[in-house]
Amino acid sequence: MNKVWANAAEAVRDVVSGSSIAVGGFGICGVPFELIAAVGTTNATDLWIVSNNCGLEGLGLGVLLDEGRISRITASYVGENAEFARQYFHGELEVELTPQGTLAERMRAGGVGIPAFFTASGVGSQVAEGGVPLRYHQDGTVAVASPPKETREFNGRTYVLEESIITDFALVHAAVADTVGNLVFHESARNFNPLCAMAARLTIVEAEEIVDPGEIDPDAVHLPGIFVQRVVKVASESIKPIERLTVRPKDEVA
Repeated sequence: MNKVWANAAEAVRDVVSGSSIAVGGFGICGVPFELIAAVGTTNATDLWIVSNNCGLEGLGLGVLLDEGRISRITASYVGENAEFARQYFHGELEVELTPQGTLAERMRAGGVGIPAFFTASGVGSQVAEGGVPLRYHQDGTVAVASPPKETREFNGRTYVLEESIITDFALVHAAVADTVGNLVFHESARNFNPLCAMAARLTIVEAEEIVDPGEIDPDAVHLPGIFVQRVVKVASESIKPIERLTVRPKDEVA
């Protein structure tokens, strides 16, 4: 089955208002920029985004955030986007913060059919006990807070129950894909991308290179094509920004 689509706009055409979307990337590494931009050309709004973070202002998911397309996000780190903070504290955005490893496992669990699991992460904090602000009123008071979660002891240690995540769509960036959807990720771009792909009912991949079946060594496949429904080609020289560039002052250079 050939899963290659003509372009990103065609591949995301089924994303509609109210859709839930898992989006790969860590910071701005391994982010499916072209697929996100394609969603931005649709009329879809009121989106629930599941991603490690929400991009930067005007970059990646930050574009959809700036346009008011996102109503809810489940993430583990949001400290690099000032507009995100503004929307959250002004009651424009619902935010579910979750430990990073828990977020990863919630998506993996959704992909393999596990409805929930127990983890030690978050025990003894508001993650387990509830009370984390999910949404604020415009006056700064808490409108919706997280509920307490079930805890249980195993071998004398307390664990908290976390539910898996299954989304309508996933947007993923890969280095190489074959025409049936087997994927290879480049180094640290193999972050949340495989997990997002697993968690979605319909996974859309942008790949820098597309090859025929059999050209990827089976041992080199990072994610099998069973988790992928659509693949589009993007330029290998497509946007790959540097989040923070640190250089030495000139007077320190020998």
